[in-house]
Amino acid sequence: MPAVDKLLLEEALQDSPQTRSLLSVFEEDAGTLTEYTNQLLQAMQRVYGAQNEMCLATQQLSKQLLAYEKQHFALGKGDEEVISTLHYFSKVVDELNILHSELAKQLADTMILPIIQFREKDLTEVSTLKDLFGLASNEHDVSMAKYSRLPKRKENEKLKAEVAKEVANARRKQHLSSLQYYCALNALQYRKRVAMMEPMLGYTRGQINFFKKGSEMFSKRMDGFLSSVSDMVQSIQGELDAEAEKMRVSQQDLIAVNESVYTPDSDVTSPAINRNLIQKAGYLNLRNKTGLVTTTWERLYFFTQGGNLMCQPRGAVAGGLIQDLDNCSVMAVDCEDRRYCFQITTPTGKVGITLQAESKKEYEEWICAINNISRQIYLTDNPEAAAIKLNQTALQAVTPITSFGKKHEVHHPSQNVKNTENDKIIPNASGGIQDSTQLIAPGTPIQFDIVLPATEFLDQNRGGRRANPFGESEDSSKDEEGDSLLQQMFVVRFLGSMAVQSDDTSEVIYEAMRQVLAARAIHNIFRMTESHLMVTSKNLRLIDPQTQVTRASFDLAAVTQFAAHQDNRRLIGFVVHLSETLGEESMSAYVFESNTEGEKICYAISLGKEIIEAQKDPEALAQLMKSVPLTNDGKFVLLNDQAEEDGTIHEEGEESEA
Repeated sequence: MPAVDKLLLEEALQDSPQTRSLLSVFEEDAGTLTEYTNQLLQAMQRVYGAQNEMCLATQQLSKQLLAYEKQHFALGKGDEEVISTLHYFSKVVDELNILHSELAKQLADTMILPIIQFREKDLTEVSTLKDLFGLASNEHDVSMAKYSRLPKRKENEKLKAEVAKEVANARRKQHLSSLQYYCALNALQYRKRVAMMEPMLGYTRGQINFFKKGSEMFSKRMDGFLSSVSDMVQSIQGELDAEAEKMRVSQQDLIAVNESVYTPDSDVTSPAINRNLIQKAGYLNLRNKTGLVTTTWERLYFFTQGGNLMCQPRGAVAGGLIQDLDNCSVMAVDCEDRRYCFQITTPTGKVGITLQAESKKEYEEWICAINNISRQIYLTDNPEAAAIKLNQTALQAVTPITSFGKKHEVHHPSQNVKNTENDKIIPNASGGIQDSTQLIAPGTPIQFDIVLPATEFLDQNRGGRRANPFGESEDSSKDEEGDSLLQQMFVVRFLGSMAVQSDDTSEVIYEAMRQVLAARAIHNIFRMTESHLMVTSKNLRLIDPQTQVTRASFDLAAVTQFAAHQDNRRLIGFVVHLSETLGEESMSAYVFESNTEGEKICYAISLGKEIIEAQKDPEALAQLMKSVPLTNDGKFVLLNDQAEEDGTIHEEGEESEA
């Protein structure tokens, strides 16, 4: 007999849409079989009950046997022999219909009883298990929704343990019910064949044994055929017994798994995270807006395909496109007091979708996989090797530090950098091409929080007059604003800074951008501090948008290089000469992400430097003031050709100041 289609018990726990889709095919097949079995039983009961109309009843039975071929079974593979056998039985019934008037008792034992047992035992069992599986699935969905709503900040360990236990029990119950349901559906594919042929085997034998007249006519021709059918039934029954035992052993092995399989987020402290994924699939919660301020979360199955993020609801045949991941960015976000949330942003800066993972491992693997896909690694010949190489290269090229108190201690490329907080020696990277090592020393640490949050300033200066940690007073800053001929404000987010060895070319800025972004991606540093970058004709100042406190200030004359990224126009960087405590000077590169194009910030810095040079020569200053529009109070005006992405629109001719 040809192989029988089966549901894989190993996929019962994952409960993916593909498995659900295949399950619906088996359920459709079982429904069709139930309908056909009832019809066949009615035909047999008519044969048994209509003794006076036996000829007509057997003709109907013959037609019903032929109808098996026309049934649209979703799983019709391997029924050819059954169909051919039933065709032959139909011919026999047509020839023996005149001899069946006295078969009531024998037909009840050999024909009616087996098909009734099949319907009442096997088909009813499948229907009952289907209902239990549906109840278990609904219970699991309810428990998962309750678990997903656990708060992040005010986390109650007792409540979390209770909800996690409830999820584990629901998942275990669903797993057990699905295994039983799958086994019943798999066994039904064997029992279906037996149930279709066994009653007819008894029926035909009864005909031959009961009618002596028909034995001479049919015995020689039917003995071999009946023997082969009997052997085929026994063979199918043997396959069923072997498959039932195999499924029983497999079911026991799948049930005897570690409790962590059922418990979400079982290993929060040290999960085994694969950061080299170029494909990922699993269930996530999708945030949907239902109104101006209301949102809903829907648990859906997501998977990556090429450079696309796909979504497939339960019962769907195929997935649909949700987001194009090429050149997109992904970052962790705080959303509605939920844990493990991350957001995908398009290359243009538009916020895409917000998703929630069920565990820390899934959360970090999804972020790493989307980062790898966004770099188009999947288009290479060996994407997995490319992802591993990229992550290893980035780990060797950069070593981040995340404390404001850690100063650069790079005096020579051959020296090591000591982490003062952890007393950890950070070795130099061994790789790197000659040009990059001349620009930035290997092993140079990166600072990600040079811009202090406003709350730290309030804590440091509470109870007395506020002192600027960078040596500036509030009054002097205001005086500088009044005296400055140029004031232009931009919304920026600080990405990182690092010491550099040269400021002869803008390539040092591009190399710093590469290392900072690579370090953020490798070490999963996604949070950024937003500030207002004030460009004046004297300095560059980073201002806290809430308290208007100056976080950092750089003399414009000390800015020796500035450039925007060639591909990502929102990235801007500049190199500054800084004075050290021992009287020495050092150079550092600062990298920011802006809501506007970086070229506009570069233009403002360039104009400020031109003003500084022009102020040395009154004639040059007058010439510059003629070439650039001025406000009524004599300040320079910057004209924007389009609305800013953050929603601040400057009308033509309006003064560009904070």
